[in-house]
Amino acid sequence: MRISVDAVLFDIDGTLVDSTGAVERTWRQWGEAHGIDPEEILAVSHGRRSEDTIAMFLPEDQIDEAAAELEELELADLDGVAALPATAELLSALPAARWAAVTSGGRRLMRTRLEAAKLPVPDVLVTADDVTAGKPDPQGYLKAAAALGVDPARCLVVEDAPAGVQAGLASGAAVLAVATSHSRTDLEGLGAAEVIDNLTFCTLETGPDGLILCTP
Repeated sequence: MRISVDAVLFDIDGTLVDSTGAVERTWRQWGEAHGIDPEEILAVSHGRRSEDTIAMFLPEDQIDEAAAELEELELADLDGVAALPATAELLSALPAARWAAVTSGGRRLMRTRLEAAKLPVPDVLVTADDVTAGKPDPQGYLKAAAALGVDPARCLVVEDAPAGVQAGLASGAAVLAVATSHSRTDLEGLGAAEVIDNLTFCTLETGPDGLILCTP
C-alpha cells in the first residue's frame, strides 16, 4: 500500500494502546457482578461504546449507571497498559494538525490510557462523549475530519476492530487495519486497503502536499 492523505485518524484501544488485558478484566468483573456471562459480552464489545454494549444486556433505565460503574473499574485498572509497537515514533512524526484519535471510550479514560502509555493526547480527540451513535456508525470519524478541516475522503483511518473498520469505510476514508487485537481473518474481507500485523509495518513521509503512508 502507498497512499497519499491529508490526515490520519487513529482508534486508540488496540490500535495505539495495548489495553486488551485491562479491557477484558474489567468487562469480566462487571459482567460477573451483574450476572452476565463475560464471554457473551466480550464477543460483542470490542470497538464499541460501553453504553452500546451494555444496552445489549440491561434495560435502558440502567445503562447510564452501569456505564459509570464500568468506567470506574477501567480507570482503576491500568496494569499492562502500554504503547503498541511503533506508535510513539509514528505519532511523533505527524504534525499535530494532521492527526486525530476517534475512540469508543470516554474522554477521561482515553486520556488516562494515553498518558499511561506515554503517548501524546491529540488536539482533536473524538470520544464516546462526543457522538450520539458509536462505531460502526461513521459519526466519530466525520467529526474528527471536520475538526481538522479536511475531507474525509482524504483521510486514512487506522483501526483494529471490525466495527471500527466499518466506521472508517462508512465515513469515506481509506482504512488500514492492524491485527493487534483481532486475527487477520476477522479483518480481511471488510474492505480495508490493507491488513498489517502492527504499525512497525507502516512508514510515513511528510511533505507540502500531505502525508504518504506506505506498507511493504
